[in-house]
Amino acid sequence: MEYLPLIVMLVTFVVLLLLNVPIAFSIGLSTLAALWAIGGRPALVTIAHRVATGIDTFALLAIPFFILSGMLMGRGGLAKRLIDFAGTLVGRFTGGLAFVNVLTCMLFGSISGSAVAAVSSIGGFMIPVMNKKGYDRDFNAAVSITAATTGLLIPPSNIMIVYSLAAGGLSVAAIFLAGFLPGILMGLGLMFVCWLIARRKGYGEGDRSSIKEFLVKFRRAILSLLLVFIVLGGIIGGIFTATEASAVAVLYALVLTVILYREVKWKDLPPILLECGITTAVVMLLIGTSVAMSWVLAYENIPQTISAFLISLTDNKIVILLIINLLLLIVGTFMDMTPAVLIFTPIFLPVALELGIHPIHFGIIMIFNLCIGLCTPPVGTCLFVGCAIAHTTIGKVTRPLLPFFVAMIVVLFLVTYLPQISLVVPQAFGYK
Repeated sequence: MEYLPLIVMLVTFVVLLLLNVPIAFSIGLSTLAALWAIGGRPALVTIAHRVATGIDTFALLAIPFFILSGMLMGRGGLAKRLIDFAGTLVGRFTGGLAFVNVLTCMLFGSISGSAVAAVSSIGGFMIPVMNKKGYDRDFNAAVSITAATTGLLIPPSNIMIVYSLAAGGLSVAAIFLAGFLPGILMGLGLMFVCWLIARRKGYGEGDRSSIKEFLVKFRRAILSLLLVFIVLGGIIGGIFTATEASAVAVLYALVLTVILYREVKWKDLPPILLECGITTAVVMLLIGTSVAMSWVLAYENIPQTISAFLISLTDNKIVILLIINLLLLIVGTFMDMTPAVLIFTPIFLPVALELGIHPIHFGIIMIFNLCIGLCTPPVGTCLFVGCAIAHTTIGKVTRPLLPFFVAMIVVLFLVTYLPQISLVVPQAFGYK
């Protein structure tokens, strides 16, 4: 059978997921099964080679460095400083604490590059505060869960580095810059939902901050916020590469959290480094097995087949983008972002290029879709962490999440069909 390896791969992958096998092992074993169907014994050697070469890329060295800098920032008292600063900007509005939650997640996520870290750090502080002020517990959880994903679009972001690799070496700086406006629009969309719900439920306004208070809180937060400008400014200015920028971020985070803030002690560094190593190992295993699966799909000409099939259905760009969005929303519900980007970029990007869609624009579309998947079962990591922090259940938080999902999808379609939202910033800096 022509498609026997693909059928074997899909069946094995689905069965392993249903058996609750970790996603990296599900991808690796299903790829091994497909290779066995293709070539028998050489499958073991082939998959080992593909996994090894899949992570043998200099650009991927940025990932462990950004993970480490994010962990240092998360442990270094950064969350409280950003919350206080956000409170001076948006705390006075109706439902002000929800606004503070969203804005702080945007700021913290852009610095740490991790949605889960944003949920645990910002949600861990804001949810109890919102509970005490009379906000509904499940609403508070929904705000934290969805707002945490904004930091994956606002750079620096590890998933953008992964996409640049999967797309054949796109400029990391360009994809970083492309995420600014979509990430800000997502945050504004979530704030609008917070405002509507706050008005309906009668959540009061916060205190107005004086100019003096704003300047004090800004001074306390400015050193943390400078990390984004140092990283992006260095990359755009040609001072260092994205990988070198990640190392600079670690050095800056060390100086800030250990020497200046003194929230992280020298004795805390070994456990942080160990946690960073474990997280990096998980990410690299996901990348290696995903690259192997992508290779099998390419070997079987699956991307070309799917591209030809979609274009045969219609040559209408609007319809095809709608189909791709729906497929990616489904993929995001059961697959982690890293393997999803590595596996599906080679499949859908050729279709996008055939329709004249810019690869940077398509990357933002893909990442935006998968961000929504972090908030949905069965593998939504932000959903599970947020529910655990809020001491609530997925069933209870599902209904409060729905209006936030609507806002995220509305913004997603704006980003999808108005490409300049993604492209205007990189083009302003000379990236074509």
